[in-house]
Amino acid sequence: MSTGNLKDKIALITGASRGMGKAISIAVARSGARVILVARNKEKLQQVKEEINQLNGESDIIRADFSKEDDVNRLFDLVESRYGRLDVLVNNAAVASKGSVEDVSMDEFDYMMNVNLRNVFLSCKRAVKLMKKNKSGYIINISSVSGIKAYEKQGAYGISKHGVMGLTKSFAVDLQSKNIRVSAIMPGSVNTDMMRNSGRTDIDFTKVMVPEDIANTVLYLLSLWETNAAVDEIYIRRKTKKPF
Repeated sequence: MSTGNLKDKIALITGASRGMGKAISIAVARSGARVILVARNKEKLQQVKEEINQLNGESDIIRADFSKEDDVNRLFDLVESRYGRLDVLVNNAAVASKGSVEDVSMDEFDYMMNVNLRNVFLSCKRAVKLMKKNKSGYIINISSVSGIKAYEKQGAYGISKHGVMGLTKSFAVDLQSKNIRVSAIMPGSVNTDMMRNSGRTDIDFTKVMVPEDIANTVLYLLSLWETNAAVDEIYIRRKTKKPF
């Protein structure tokens, strides 16, 4: 899927080096945006950039670690100085952990909250300042089905993703009058490194979603940007999962 409606837009994608972030970056670039690729692994980001180049797309690399507040602030300082604007932000970077809530150490909990929630909040705040200059923008937060349901041995991750849903709603309400849209996507099982390393033995990975499914969902939201329709959140599941 390619909307072609993002020409001359500047889009920042976090966690862009692999999985959903990589697929989203390629799809958004194919739709005409200049994509800022953000992740910790510069070599993998370069591979994504080369794939975008082969599609005649435009992209730039900024290395940042979303567990570190200073890195997030440096990232947005660079975006402001280089581009002077930001049209689209997709907060995709995240980490996961296994184990019950009683077994999660406070260090592990704090690390997960920094990556999955605290610095997503900071990323939104910094993006809004740039978007207000243009009096327009779109923030898409990649949450999870764990942001609306509780799963055994995913407690800390679920807490962080429930938080992402809360901040998405708060930003959306506060920014509606500023012509800045904020939406959340809540994917179920997607065939990514994170999912394959989750220890889930109950899932048939031949029947789960692929990263491109989430990328197409991002493009769907962006295709509505200049219309009178707005979508606040999308829960997307694998087709073999029971509805609702």
